[in-house]
Amino acid sequence: MKTLWWRIFLLALLLCGTAQAEVDVPPLKQRVTDLTATLDAAQTQALDTRLAAFESGKGAQIAVLMLPTTQPEAIEQFGIRVADAWKLGRKGVDDGVLLLIAKDDRKLRIEVGYGLEGALNDATAKRIVAEIITPYFKRGEFYSGIDAGVTAIIKVAEGEELPAPVQHSTTRSSGSNMSSLQTLFAAGIFIFMLGNIVLRQFLGRLPSGLVIGGLIGGLAWLMLTSMVWAGLCALFAFVFSLLFGTSGGGGSGTSGYSGWGGGSSGGGWGSGGGDFGGGGGGFGGGGASGDW
Repeated sequence: MKTLWWRIFLLALLLCGTAQAEVDVPPLKQRVTDLTATLDAAQTQALDTRLAAFESGKGAQIAVLMLPTTQPEAIEQFGIRVADAWKLGRKGVDDGVLLLIAKDDRKLRIEVGYGLEGALNDATAKRIVAEIITPYFKRGEFYSGIDAGVTAIIKVAEGEELPAPVQHSTTRSSGSNMSSLQTLFAAGIFIFMLGNIVLRQFLGRLPSGLVIGGLIGGLAWLMLTSMVWAGLCALFAFVFSLLFGTSGGGGSGTSGYSGWGGGSSGGGWGSGGGDFGGGGGGFGGGGASGDW
């Protein structure tokens, strides 16, 4: 009886020792996530820049995840969990691709969203894995392999008819215009205040107004590249300069400038960058795996 219980105890210890918890899916914060410290900062940035440019032009999202292992899960099972969590690609278009690399397991996989399965089908994904990426990985050239794989995936995805990325380009353009207007306004207030406090004492009301109007108009032309807006800014600056009082207006103007500056530092341009995130795309297990 004691022998039986001892065997059961040893079996329980063995099972506990071999059981492993599932690897957690890391949060999606950027297009290239390396949890193995294989890629340096410059390589990660270069890949991220390429993928961002592709997304901006095509709309599809490609992300790279390199981690030590997916054990105890097979890379295919873990890839589906990552795809479900990250939701790469646009909702309803499902144009996402995940390049997953388990370095210590010596395995990799391309996970393809529904919307790209026509162009990046299983056979094509298999060729990219076996013929393009794997030869580099066998030589230990991980960045070159990932870069070549990303290039091949982009080339194939470019041939798929997808909706234009209207939302992303509009948002970015709006943020850029807002940043220019904020900078112009802040710089204009500074020139206006400095000119009325300093120049008026030496040049007088009318000459200093002309100088201030010219400076602000020139700044507007450089930033907005519009002669109409430059002329309007110069005219308003000149008129307000004539109406501005050196004794009573200084405090008010300085207060206005300070308030805008505070808003600019915490405003839309800084917050618009944000972390990278998936667009709600769906995956169904399409793609291919390989090892090296």
